[in-house]
Amino acid sequence: MTDSKIEEGLPPTKEGLPWQAFAIVGDPDDPETWKLPHHTKAIYRALNYKLGIEKTVDWDSMPAAVASLSPGGYRGERVQSPPEDILKAAKHLATHYFKAEKPLPDTLAVMA
Repeated sequence: MTDSKIEEGLPPTKEGLPWQAFAIVGDPDDPETWKLPHHTKAIYRALNYKLGIEKTVDWDSMPAAVASLSPGGYRGERVQSPPEDILKAAKHLATHYFKAEKPLPDTLAVMA
């Protein structure tokens, strides 16, 4: 469900986050197409150049985002997106792991 900010003429958000906080974004103007949130709300500061975007990665939500890309999914549910979007999301998430110098999860290692 989208936030009410759209009605006020402000940029759309989903779960209080802008489209840049999601690994899959079908249409930046349609929050219903945004999937796999993996940044904190601090992303707003990063977007305003006051904080590096890598510092806004929500490492607590990353395992769920990564699992959602795997065939088994997260809690048995794989993200519903075209294969090319799933691969793009895997590469995007893998980049965060590389930049943070964290071990790459197996799911991303085989996809990214």
